[in-house]
Amino acid sequence: MTAAADGAPWGSGAVTTRARCVLAPNPGPMTLDGTNTWVLLEPGSTEAVVIDPGPLDEPHLRAVLDTVEELGAHVALTLLTHGHADHAQSAGRFAELTRAPVRALRKGTNGQPGQHDRHGHDDLQDGQVLTVGGLEVAVVQTPGHTSDSLSFLLAADNALLTGDTILGRGTTMVAWPDGELAAYLDSLERIETLTGSGAVLRILPGHGPQLPEAAAVVRHYRQHRAERLEQVRAAVAGGASDPKAVVEAVYAEVPREVWPAAELSVRAQLDYLAHRRPTDRGPTDRVPTD
Repeated sequence: MTAAADGAPWGSGAVTTRARCVLAPNPGPMTLDGTNTWVLLEPGSTEAVVIDPGPLDEPHLRAVLDTVEELGAHVALTLLTHGHADHAQSAGRFAELTRAPVRALRKGTNGQPGQHDRHGHDDLQDGQVLTVGGLEVAVVQTPGHTSDSLSFLLAADNALLTGDTILGRGTTMVAWPDGELAAYLDSLERIETLTGSGAVLRILPGHGPQLPEAAAVVRHYRQHRAERLEQVRAAVAGGASDPKAVVEAVYAEVPREVWPAAELSVRAQLDYLAHRRPTDRGPTDRVPTD
């Protein structure tokens, strides 16, 4: 079952010619319907690429393997968008089951080791093109949510798999202190360049439904970030003395169960404001106007 990005149910199934989603059973406020594990396969090939095997849940891993087997293929490579447990916790176990290599960004943009379990992992590099069974997947470094965040360009389907950098519903958090707002804004700008060139027409996120109008989604994300930053600045000017107070002022309409994540984003925004020079461009300057 699949659905458009309109709030309708989202589940497992074929999404593009080369991409299938296997939805992990871990729904929640931060994971939406659950983690999207992506199975990529060039038509006629027997070698599949799996992106984000997800949480350590044996039935889910079995469902991923069943999907691959139903396609007459085997897993030849596993890729990780980043190291958060809901995406990468099962990487080691999945490697044992498939005997396929796991590749990720071993060090984030801050120079520190990535957050994932590095068992069997090999480094990926920005711009690298991976070819598996005729399928081409390009590595696009998109830090910000975390320092080790990657997106993967499936050029043949004009699709970008974004992990948590862009979600199928709502907006993502900047997981401070590993995540950084300046890096995140740069990543959104980079994705917008891909949508503007026509290389990316749809987004296949790590949570929630596919987004068939990629350019509009990226514009919305950038505008949202600009608005939130202005709200944080105004809250501080109005007397909010700490991140919790800023969350209460700026994220009042957001369910309290996600306030801890909102506080991480607030801390990232406060850090951005503290280090921004008066001559620096801000997100408002980068958002195009129609």
